[in-house]
This record gives sequence, structure tokens and C-alpha cells, in this order.
Amino acid sequence: MLEIIFIGAVFGIGYAYFGYPFSLYLLSLVRTKPIQRSSIEPSVTLIITAFNEEKRIRQKLENVLVLIYPKEKLQIIVASDGSTDLTNPIVQEFAQEGVVLLDIQERKGKENAQKIAVQHAGGEIIVFSDVATLMDADAFVNLVANFADPTVGSVSSEDRLIGTDGKPSGEGAYVRYEMWLRRLESKVNTLVGLSGSFFAARKVVCQDFSGDVQSDFRTLLTSVKLGYRGVSDPEMIGYYRDLADEKKEFDRKVRTVLRGITVFFRHVEFLNPIRYGLFAYQYFCHKLLRWCVPFFLVIALVANLLLVFSVPYFLVVMAGQVIFYGAALLAWRQGESSARLLKIPMYFLMANYAILVAWCKYFSGKRVVLWTPSER
Repeated sequence: MLEIIFIGAVFGIGYAYFGYPFSLYLLSLVRTKPIQRSSIEPSVTLIITAFNEEKRIRQKLENVLVLIYPKEKLQIIVASDGSTDLTNPIVQEFAQEGVVLLDIQERKGKENAQKIAVQHAGGEIIVFSDVATLMDADAFVNLVANFADPTVGSVSSEDRLIGTDGKPSGEGAYVRYEMWLRRLESKVNTLVGLSGSFFAARKVVCQDFSGDVQSDFRTLLTSVKLGYRGVSDPEMIGYYRDLADEKKEFDRKVRTVLRGITVFFRHVEFLNPIRYGLFAYQYFCHKLLRWCVPFFLVIALVANLLLVFSVPYFLVVMAGQVIFYGAALLAWRQGESSARLLKIPMYFLMANYAILVAWCKYFSGKRVVLWTPSER
């Protein structure tokens, strides 16, 4: 029985990270849903949500104002969620450039600020972006081209995580894996989630915008519910820096997963394959199965420890686990100076520990509404 439990746990880990993508790859050999991109120029509203961003808001707006897109078709709204620093005065300096400040007096969280901003949006396409995320000048040209396809309801950027040295960090490998998986999902059907720092949707998709749950995940689910799909665009890049403070980065991961779990269990209807077909399988594998990996890791370790005393072969397996966890611990102790190869198991375990903490918070009844931008 212990062997079956161990094998089941290892299978769960492997399928979440490798089996699911491989199944999509096999499916892509017989089924693809190419995106019918073409050059179009719909009206666009860019919503930037900010809370006490006096250090970065100027750079963000300067980045936005060099975007290659017809100015008469671009509306820029900064939704200031109860900022108490110089964020608002700085934004007002850009009023002549067409930047609109939406001063929300009472701070109620990012999603609430986005919901209020959506009500002021006049664009056919609504783009959401964080202050910390920078874009290429042609980002909007690439972005709107996806909406020429009538099946597309929302579009996600691809993340580029840059370390303090200006190069991809160990976590960058993990981010690249996620981006590769999104491309596969886009190829065969639809995404299961969007990049919260930079994504876009048709205005009709945003009509059901919620002010208290994770906006990127909810927007994707609304797209699917309305019969659209979400896609990832490799030419729509969002650049952001790795967090210098590991504790803050860990807390950010916990908040993100907790918010995702909250949305998931509010929308379990998407697990119905009769109604949602392939997306139900994707929803289960990419979200719930992935979030179960921390439990699988604990089960595999405990079962392996017990099996060492009765099955000699499992001594070798235990040695492999010790090496893996040891490499992660060594990378954590060495910090930035550790080898990039060692950082991969460290970030893998950190990510799954954050998921475990998020589950604990969820089961204890905690939810996240307010957010504080992370220093990058």
C-alpha cells in the first residue's frame, strides 16, 4: 500500500508538470486552433492601477507614451487606489499628454480600482497593466492584432523576469516553462490564466468585472463562459524585475495563489467536461492538480522514508530526494552567488511551499482583497 501511495504521489507531481504539457503536445499533432491575427486599430483603453507608486509611476507613463498606436484611439487611465504619496501629482503632470487620473479616495484593492476604471473606459479593447511592468513600443500593435480573430476574448502577455544583474534569474527558467505551457494551451484550445501584470480583453468580457477576486483569472473564465478563448502572444512582452527582498517575493506568491484558489472554488462549474469540453481538463490540470503538488511532495517524502526500512530499492530513491532538497538548500544559503542550475530546485520548492501556505490560509478562512505593490 505504501508503494502505491508513493507511486501515486510521484505520478501526481510528474503529471502536473510534465504529463499535462505532454498531453497537450500530443493533442497539438492532430488539433490546432491558430490565431487569425491581422492589422487592426480598434479603440483601446489602458488601465494602470497604482498605490503609492511615486518611485515608479513616472517611468511607467514615459514608457506608455512612446507606444506606437494612434493617439486618438488610445485612452490612458491611472486608477490610484487611495494613494497617499506623490503618485497623484506626478500623474497629473501628464494630463496634457492625455493621461487621466482616476483618484479613488478609499483604498479597497486592485480589483476594485480596476472595476471602477472599467466603468470609465471607452475603448473596444481594455488593457490592464501594473506600474512595475514595462512594454516594448510595438506592444499594442501586436496586442490588438489578436482581436482580429473573433474567437479571441482575452490576450495575455509573456513575462520576462530580469534579475538584479539584468539577466534572467533562476526563477526565469520557471517563468519560461510557464510561457512555453501557455503557448501550447493557446495552440490547442485556450489559456487557463492570464499574466496579471499585463493582459487585455474585449470590453464585453469586462462587463462582469468583479471588484473582489483575482482579475486576470476571472477575466479568462469570463471569456470562456461567453464562448471566447484566451491566448498568449509571444510578441506581447511584459518586462519586470525580480524582487530584491525574498520574503516579499514569497508573500507575493502566497497572495497570488490564495487569490487563485478563491476564484477556482467560486467557479467549479468549469470542471464540467460536458459543458466546457477540453477546458475542464485544462482547468483541473493547470490549476487544481498543480496546487496539489505540495501535498504530493510531502506524501512522497514520508512514504519514501517508511519504505526505506522494508524495500532496499527505495534507499536509492531516498538518496535522490536528499540530493534534490540539499541542492535547493545550498542555493538558498548561497543566495545570488549560487549556480543557476541549483536555483531551479530552490525556486521549485519555494513556489510549492508558497502554495502550501496559501492552502493553509484558505482553509483558515483568510482571503486577500487589498494589495501592496512589491518593490522591484
